[in-house]
Amino acid sequence: MSTEVAPPPPAIAPAEPSTFRKALRQKRFTVGLGITVLLVLFAIFGPLLAPYGENEVTGPPYSDVGFLGTDYLGHDVLTRVMYGGQEILVIAVFGTLLGMVLGIAIGVVAAYGGGWWDEVIMRLNDVVLAFPQILLALLVLTAIEQPTAWVLIALVGISHAPRVARLARGVALGIVSRDFVIAAEALGEKRSRVILAEVLPNMNAPLLAEAGLRLTYSIALVGSLGFLGFSADPGAANWGQMIQENRLGLSTQPWGVIAPVIVIAIFCIGTNLMADGIAQVAQRGDD
Repeated sequence: MSTEVAPPPPAIAPAEPSTFRKALRQKRFTVGLGITVLLVLFAIFGPLLAPYGENEVTGPPYSDVGFLGTDYLGHDVLTRVMYGGQEILVIAVFGTLLGMVLGIAIGVVAAYGGGWWDEVIMRLNDVVLAFPQILLALLVLTAIEQPTAWVLIALVGISHAPRVARLARGVALGIVSRDFVIAAEALGEKRSRVILAEVLPNMNAPLLAEAGLRLTYSIALVGSLGFLGFSADPGAANWGQMIQENRLGLSTQPWGVIAPVIVIAIFCIGTNLMADGIAQVAQRGDD
């Protein structure tokens, strides 16, 4: 009497590592992440470790009193730098998140809808895209007596949305015609569920790379607006505003300008390295 041997169960393929885990293997990404985390911690906890009060006068204007000297009002430059990152950090992060959400929604709806929906949405998107970000922000801010943080966040997000939408549409166009999307539609899945469950998960790598770039641009944009005098609290320390306030004393006491410039530059370098690392992961995934 012969006995039949049951076939072995099929091997289970190992789970594909997430985009973030793949990015952690990239030296460029890990260096950028480390720089960004350190700058974020500096902006958050800097005021708790500052040697003086935010608006405390510690010496004559443009003097050498203190580690980095004093600014045009006699405030300690190091203290102002340690206080000056919170506003830029909050506005840049939330503005980037808002821009990504709006842009992804616009781009994916345009690509998935197709036809005249795509044409109308993207042509309106191109109208907003034609305005430079800084010009769009200045047009609105000049009509507002004193902008709040939420106004600045909205301006940053809206200025980013058309650029994110253009990328999101391009990526989504290569996904909406795939077999698994067509199969989900054939099963009667709602369009919103198809977008959330089938389309968006396959867009994460390029969108994460774009988010890193948008954060870099947000930091530069918020810093530029601060330099031009547009900040949520004119009396509070702000890296961009510090550059404008102390530029006349650059030859006498350069640290009032150089210190915030260095911090903003390092912040942008860190976020750019993160974006480049994720972009490398996305490129390898397409190969």
